[in-house]
Amino acid sequence: MLQKKICMLGGFAVGKTSLVRRFVQSIFSENYLTTVGVKIDKKSVALPDKTVDLILWDLAGEDDIGSFRVSYVRGATGLVLVVDGTRPATLAVALTLRERAEAEFGAMPFVLLFNKSDLADRWAISDGEIDELKQRGWQIYLTSALSGEHVDDAFRQLASMVAK
Repeated sequence: MLQKKICMLGGFAVGKTSLVRRFVQSIFSENYLTTVGVKIDKKSVALPDKTVDLILWDLAGEDDIGSFRVSYVRGATGLVLVVDGTRPATLAVALTLRERAEAEFGAMPFVLLFNKSDLADRWAISDGEIDELKQRGWQIYLTSALSGEHVDDAFRQLASMVAK
């Protein structure tokens, strides 16, 4: 049995905790809970040739990149970068957090989630921006913690990437 530490990184209120709850417990709550520090959950993912236990570290949201505790990322084998599709500034936050983590610990597998895809009428990130990132070969998903759309797909993809 493989155990892999995965860190959830992203700005404040992008949906990291809601995505973890949707993936681990298959639930969504309208009640907003601010994560203080870090919350840890675990879920097993069965891949064709092995099972991977993802140890999900849901880190507090960061809008002030200077306060990002890089030490929480130590030992991680993968990252889930979360962007709020209704708030374009959260894309820059997620990309900067990835750069900081990789500068400290080296390159690691990641998936990039544009969350809140259920809020199509308030969507503020262009298809062109998303396509540009896809052209880098990145694994990108438009997710909704509310509906569950593409949440399992994204975590399964990351599980297969870190299981190698």
